[in-house]
Amino acid sequence: MVSTKAKKEEILKELKQETKDSEIVVFVNFHGLATSSAQEVRNLMRGADARYFVAKKTLIKKAFEDFKFSGDMPELEGEIALVFCKKDIVAPVKSLFNFSKKHKEIVFAGGIMDKFFISGADVSRLAKLPSREILLAQFVNIINAPRQQMVGVLQAPIRDFISVLKQINK
Repeated sequence: MVSTKAKKEEILKELKQETKDSEIVVFVNFHGLATSSAQEVRNLMRGADARYFVAKKTLIKKAFEDFKFSGDMPELEGEIALVFCKKDIVAPVKSLFNFSKKHKEIVFAGGIMDKFFISGADVSRLAKLPSREILLAQFVNIINAPRQQMVGVLQAPIRDFISVLKQINK
């Protein structure tokens, strides 16, 4: 498909704006993905409040030149799509990760998070994180554990004393 210069400039402007507005940008290699599956990914991302955007690699690289991200840009091989996540950074990535389990054509190529380039492996690790609610529950449990252990330690002498009295009674 031949793109005019004006169309390329419009895509470049859109890429820059989406990147600026997003908390995380994920690069996805979708080489060999069927058109119906690609539409399924778009719908999945829309439902997760993210945007799935396909662009040429040269335009992608050119769009990121102005941002001065730290680290090395991941190698963009194959056909690349970008997933822009503006609010929740884990839910769309997790949805895409689950989708990629069924469709092996989807591979994480890397991404951008907090003005750093991250690898595809980092994106996969992010997708495997528990949900926010589970993490908060685990954090509360960690904070509460010393208190529970202290109560157990303080109750031990009384419990042991009562146990000794019961043994004497028998």
